[in-house]
Amino acid sequence: QVQLVESGGGLVQAGGSLRLSCVASVRTFSRYNMGWFRQAPGKEREFVTAISWTGANTYYAHYANSVRGRFTISRDNAKNTVYLQMDSLKPEDTAVYYCAATSKVSSSNYVSYDYWGQGTQVTVSS
Repeated sequence: QVQLVESGGGLVQAGGSLRLSCVASVRTFSRYNMGWFRQAPGKEREFVTAISWTGANTYYAHYANSVRGRFTISRDNAKNTVYLQMDSLKPEDTAVYYCAATSKVSSSNYVSYDYWGQGTQVTVSS
């Protein structure tokens, strides 16, 4: 069982930045592929970014087109934490952001993920 706890959400003006954190309660965190998804009111949950273990100490990050170049995912295995640095925020980035984990191959499809956090609200004002 993996428990995920997100933090770092809040209210920010357009053009601003926020950093989300997600702490995982699991011994083998380094072997889990981690993702961030978001869900705006009245919309389906959508993929934001994921960081996948490719062997040894190497990870690969991939991003949704809507956030590429503005958002950065990273992880600190010593702290069992994955981060989402969000820069140049836009009002359309407003959503609840969820951290997710999977021991399988990560993807942009939310059904690939086995564990989810409770979500953290990000609101970007214009």
